[in-house]
Amino acid sequence: MAIKWSDRYSSRTSQVGASAIREIFKLTQVPGIISFAGGLPASEMFPVREVQEAATRVLKDMGSQALQYSTTEGHLPLRAFIADRISRHGIKADENNILITSGSQQAIDLISRVFIDPGERVVVERPTFSAALQTFSSYQAVCMGVDTDEDGAVVSQLEEVIDGSTKFVYIQPNFQNPGGTTLTLERRRELVATSERHGLPIVEDDPYYEFRFSGADLPLLLELDAQERPGGRHGDGLGEVNIIRLGTFSKTLAPGLRLGWIVAPRDVIGPLVIAKQAADLHTSILNQMLAYEVIKDGFLGPHVQRLRAIYRERRDVMLSAMDRHLPGGVHWAVPEGGFFLWVTLPECLDASVLLQEAVKQGVAFVPGVTFFPEDGRQPRSNTMRLSFSFCTPSVIEEGILRLGRALSRQLEG
Repeated sequence: MAIKWSDRYSSRTSQVGASAIREIFKLTQVPGIISFAGGLPASEMFPVREVQEAATRVLKDMGSQALQYSTTEGHLPLRAFIADRISRHGIKADENNILITSGSQQAIDLISRVFIDPGERVVVERPTFSAALQTFSSYQAVCMGVDTDEDGAVVSQLEEVIDGSTKFVYIQPNFQNPGGTTLTLERRRELVATSERHGLPIVEDDPYYEFRFSGADLPLLLELDAQERPGGRHGDGLGEVNIIRLGTFSKTLAPGLRLGWIVAPRDVIGPLVIAKQAADLHTSILNQMLAYEVIKDGFLGPHVQRLRAIYRERRDVMLSAMDRHLPGGVHWAVPEGGFFLWVTLPECLDASVLLQEAVKQGVAFVPGVTFFPEDGRQPRSNTMRLSFSFCTPSVIEEGILRLGRALSRQLEG
């Protein structure tokens, strides 16, 4: 008897759809398509020479260690490096508060695995990072959304959506994907206070923190929470903070290394380590050693400065091109950093329908509906996300010109 495999799938498998963004990537493989769909770093800025030289040194001096199994927690010098950077915010973390993950996407998965039981709530922004929604759905969470505006998440709405089954709030406070918004200082304090009042964990996912183009730096949520809890307990420098912070080298070094990290109290790191052991034993120790060899002597700071200048220029080129080429009735906010622009179309347009015409014109983007939780509220179908990080200025100019033609055709129709 031939097996009908779909009858063998778990209940959670049937609830998880394919990533819409990854599906759109298939469209962009057609020659001549300009893609604003993926939030890809500028590949010409990858530190190829530095990684190549680091690989030679690592394999020559530590080859047997680099090619062997290693500890689940991660390469100790790399964890200490991350802890030192966190300590610059006045946070008393050490390497025991750090877990290295296979990208920050695995960090989201491990946190979901440890915390979420089927039917429990996770609170997210509307809109939010679509891959996080996909992960939460795979653990059969109920995602409840709070709105966003120009000041980031409307934190005052939390009281309306949290209940006894709410496990945590997931938020990107800086240059959010997809909206590009930044949570104001006032709302950061309100969020931390709400967390304290309800004993509610916050997952602070901050992949774009290094890429501020304008405005003043704002304190981390972890920093604000730690200020209210001086000192630690049982030797744990983080004490009893309610924040789990996520970071990544995918934007600052290269996504192909698949290196992210979690910063959390030791009480949280312990179960996450056990979950990671079941998932993949440990993140590639070779990649961890390569990354540390590249950054240990001060490479990262100047490299980030160069990246920041490039991404600022590309944001400005896209904004200028949109002013000149997009028709009236299309609106967008100016992000203070990050990789993305969030665009609102006239109410009569559906971005998913527009995408079909845009591909005919040779340009692609991600429709906004991809980024909304299924919380019983209607997603905003007249929205879309544009990424300015990957394309050169001349390609951005041509892509926005093509998008303008597609929009004009839709409006005429």
